[in-house]
Amino acid sequence: MNEMKTEVNTPTISPEALAHLGDGEIAYIKSIRSEDVAALFPQAPQIEPGVKLFALHAADGTPIMLTDTREAAVANASSHELETVSVH
Repeated sequence: MNEMKTEVNTPTISPEALAHLGDGEIAYIKSIRSEDVAALFPQAPQIEPGVKLFALHAADGTPIMLTDTREAAVANASSHELETVSVH
């Protein structure tokens, strides 16, 4: 039998370059509970427990804004010319 070897060239990216991938261009929206707001947005006022909120994050995970509707988060991203992507 002939074994065929296939060489795979995997591109590499430095951790620094990966950290800046999508900077200023891509953002994501994450659903969060009001109990988790203080960890992401320490300056936010206290919100009653059990409220579903939406956080807009920069590509590197930096929180940008907090709102009570997904639509408002999408609109804010659009107004800042950020493309929103899905994360799971």
